[in-house]
Amino acid sequence: MSLVLKESIILIFAYFSAFFLLALIIKNNSIVDIGWGIGFVLIAWYSMVRAGNYTQTGLLTTGLVTVWGIRLFYHIIKRNWKKPEDFRYAAWRKEWGKWLVPRAFMQIFMLQAFFMAVIAYPVILINATENASFSLLPVIGTLIWLKGFFFEALGDWQLKQFINNPEKKGKIMKEGLWKYTRHPNYFGEATMWWGIFLIGIGTDSGITGIISPLTITILLVFVSGVPMLEKKYAENEEFQAYAKITSKFIPWFPKKENK
Repeated sequence: MSLVLKESIILIFAYFSAFFLLALIIKNNSIVDIGWGIGFVLIAWYSMVRAGNYTQTGLLTTGLVTVWGIRLFYHIIKRNWKKPEDFRYAAWRKEWGKWLVPRAFMQIFMLQAFFMAVIAYPVILINATENASFSLLPVIGTLIWLKGFFFEALGDWQLKQFINNPEKKGKIMKEGLWKYTRHPNYFGEATMWWGIFLIGIGTDSGITGIISPLTITILLVFVSGVPMLEKKYAENEEFQAYAKITSKFIPWFPKKENK
């Protein structure tokens, strides 16, 4: 394991430890979401500057991560500013009771740190690789990344416009990209990391970098993304009708409704 990789992992865990202390002070564990995107930006720049290795592939990767991370940070902080703790974290706060502090530290903040280390793995190795060369794969990877960024950014924007429309209050978002997938923002995030993986194949991360997109895709589809959000609407008849005709994750044309 390279020194840059070791230092980056240590930095990630220190970063989330600081967020944990802040969460204790303000009694809001959902601030961990704010730290997600900008944390990747920090690690991308740290690994590149620390390695002193400014290759075309490294600059490209760090630039893409920076654009994504800053946009996500701005989106989440604007959405959550001066609002109560997110429903997921509030439910855990009640459930964990007297064990709240240690469980929050391990199951929220340290777990997030672990997953960030895994997902950022190809970014760190790309930045620490001296023989990284620019070829066709980074071009393909960049195009895939752009598709993912389009879905995440536009999906978030469309949902925000929908929520801010008084006429849509209490209704389910089924317009724009949400017509083709129930979770365009989650699909977009996973797609971006598949793009980063392709960019890194020609570097030291190589095929091992596949652990990054596989991890984020599994998390979003089967663990913390789609399942938790859809559980919230399990009793919503409009959502259940929408779910029957709309792709769960990968965008596709909606099924014809049964009459």
